[in-house]
Amino acid sequence: MSSTCPRRHSRAFPPILHRTLPLPSFFLRDSWFWIQDLEDVSLLSSRLEFFADVVRWFWIKPRIGGFDPRLLKNKKINCLLFSSTLSLVRVMSLATNSPAHSSSSDDFAAFLAVDLDSHSSDSSPDEETEGDNNAESVRIKRRKVEKLENSEEDIMHEVEEQSLEVLSKQQLCSHPGSFGNMCIICGQRLDEESGVTFGYIHKELRLNNDEINRMRNKEMKELLQRKKLILVLDLDHTLLNSTELRYLTVEEEYLRSQTDSLDDVTKGSLFLLNSVHTMTKLRPFVHSFLKEASKLFEMYIYTMGERRYAFEMAKLLDPKKEYFSSKVISRDDGTQKHQKGLDVVLGKESAVLILDDTENAWTKHKENLILMERYHFFASSCRQFGFNCKSLSELKNDESETDGALTTILKVLKQVHHMFFNEVSGDLVDRDVRQVLKTVRAEVLEGCKVVFSRVFPTKFQAENHQLWKMVEQLGGTCSTELDQSVTHVVATDAGTEKSRWALKEKKFLVHPRWIEASNYFWKRQMEENFTVEQTKVEQTKKQ
Repeated sequence: MSSTCPRRHSRAFPPILHRTLPLPSFFLRDSWFWIQDLEDVSLLSSRLEFFADVVRWFWIKPRIGGFDPRLLKNKKINCLLFSSTLSLVRVMSLATNSPAHSSSSDDFAAFLAVDLDSHSSDSSPDEETEGDNNAESVRIKRRKVEKLENSEEDIMHEVEEQSLEVLSKQQLCSHPGSFGNMCIICGQRLDEESGVTFGYIHKELRLNNDEINRMRNKEMKELLQRKKLILVLDLDHTLLNSTELRYLTVEEEYLRSQTDSLDDVTKGSLFLLNSVHTMTKLRPFVHSFLKEASKLFEMYIYTMGERRYAFEMAKLLDPKKEYFSSKVISRDDGTQKHQKGLDVVLGKESAVLILDDTENAWTKHKENLILMERYHFFASSCRQFGFNCKSLSELKNDESETDGALTTILKVLKQVHHMFFNEVSGDLVDRDVRQVLKTVRAEVLEGCKVVFSRVFPTKFQAENHQLWKMVEQLGGTCSTELDQSVTHVVATDAGTEKSRWALKEKKFLVHPRWIEASNYFWKRQMEENFTVEQTKVEQTKKQ
């Protein structure tokens, strides 16, 4: 359009154009000339809205049994719908200004000719050139209108074919998943919810079991090709320890002045997070642990904390999103209250390892679990688990970087990974990391025979006690009778009959914590570090 056009309007698109349909911007841009020729843009907007409704309700509705606006998310149908609507509005928006309100191209052309004649009769000879230009403009517009009318039938036919194709897909679709109540493949509305919600990927995404299995098999194949397994990591007491600011003790107040900058979290370990009213201490060696583990595993965060808290912790652990990306699962994403499950992890259970401090959180997946020694940096953490002792922060101490819990567990992870890919026979897809984990665990107390002395409550079935089971899982054997094959007597009092026998026969007399420490560190611990003292009662008897 010429820059001298007296009817030029704002270059901005009327908001109704975007509300009526999800309109492609290139259609609006290429068609803007006829909008600028109207004196009343609001009139055009109402016409566009009207014809959009006509196309929606009277053309789509009879073919699909009811209008579904999700069809407009199909890019090709959307474009065709708009172009057909556009052609109708182009004709009607200009023709409605004619005296006869005709919608035909002939009447419309006649109207333009009359309009031009009325203008030319008042023009001077100096304006003839401009009149010729206007006449040429009219001829161009007439040809465009005729072309649009001739192409309308073809356009609508193509739209109909596309709609029928969508309908056919809906009828054949197995509906592998949904966003809200809309199938992610065909767009059909689904009345019943089925499958598992993957809220950490998208809050309304649900996948059915067949699709989950398909994706897990695909993920498994890709991971094995890269020689990787899956590692699910707990946050609190495993990778870090947090406390609400209001729970800081007087002896911990010094920590407020020692927090590190949030500008570069890789250089610090103690952070004050006012947004969640929390102070967080990262476990020693955690950054090196994540870096090394990421070479062997695809990693997830899985916490029983709230989503907002989980994201804040992920920022501290993985500021560049190199390790977890969007794989951050909170309690809001679980399928069972107070429980964690691998049903929301897109990985086969046979390829998943879990690192967590709470065994009861994984009742269905204990064979995948590596139990972590809890990290109690803050006093509130000690109180939470009933420990009446000073916390690391109150003692102004911390775990060792070189031989702490994460350093030890990284060695175990590397051993399991190596055995899975290099020592287990058979096809990779048939291997099970749970069996490898069981083999590694059974090496810890191999060759040890244990007898317990007054460790279990009276009349308690010994074989059902956690410590008994732990010894067996670590490769040791347990007995209720003393003989020369016994290697260890476990007791809390050196004055018991079995304890005295152990000392006499030069057997190891150890505290129950020896078993627990061996379990946490995946290595038989030095017995001399877990000696048993006589109780005051026994000492009095000897005196």
